[in-house]
Amino acid sequence: MPRVAFIGLGRMGHGMAGRYLDAGFTVAVWNRSKAKADDLIARGALWATSPEDAAIDADAVVTMVADDEASRAVWLTRDGAAATMKAGTLAIECSTVSYQHTLDMARELHSRGLIYIDCPVTGLPEAAAAGKLTLLVGADAADLEKARPFLAPIGSTIRHFGAVGTGTVFKLINNLIGAVQIASLAEGVAIAEQAGLDMQLVAEALATGAIASPQVIRLSKRMIDRNFSGASFTAALRHKDADYAVRLAETLLPGVPVSRAALTAYDKAKAHAPDADEGQMIEIVSRPK
Repeated sequence: MPRVAFIGLGRMGHGMAGRYLDAGFTVAVWNRSKAKADDLIARGALWATSPEDAAIDADAVVTMVADDEASRAVWLTRDGAAATMKAGTLAIECSTVSYQHTLDMARELHSRGLIYIDCPVTGLPEAAAAGKLTLLVGADAADLEKARPFLAPIGSTIRHFGAVGTGTVFKLINNLIGAVQIASLAEGVAIAEQAGLDMQLVAEALATGAIASPQVIRLSKRMIDRNFSGASFTAALRHKDADYAVRLAETLLPGVPVSRAALTAYDKAKAHAPDADEGQMIEIVSRPK
């Protein structure tokens, strides 16, 4: 079977790496904390001492890390994956990174004879573990065809937006819209509470009305109940994505006031509880002034 190196075993990456094991691939894994790999190792994954070690003889290297800095580190440092990847190997970036970083990585890895594909994903951790993510791909058409066998285990839908970088552009748009929705949802819930509305009725109306996006459905009840256990997406990660998105937007449009307002809201959410569920923004909005 093909050999995959999987780097980054956080909330999403852990389930994604498991999908390659389910599909019968030979899988080498690396993560800053080995403890997160223990159950994957028990299922047959090979533990690597570094990204470089993981990438030895790999047919594809897949990364799912937090941000530009982490991506650069696992690909390009002295013990980064690119140090040992053979020419023609697939470099599949599933991390949500900035647009400029995607272009820089593509240029650098292409110069080394590697095939770089930006492939950020949408979906919650349970979708990652079930192989039902939506993959947002930027790649040459021929490179995408070569990558399809390595994408099939982790995604049920592939959306090919065009050349390298376009998948990341859409992912940043997607997560920016999510940030706007969640920031406004927190304010709306707080207004309803202050007005004395029946909050269980508010929760039902939000989840079934015209504004009932998956984000609203997922977070409105959590905000109303103040139940933030089992965080699926943190304030720090949403802030990072919104920051990357606003930086990109400001190179393309004369003004993005709504986007900037959402980023400001997430500045406060990140300062309040960076590693907690992003729904805790309700606690910031509803605090006494």
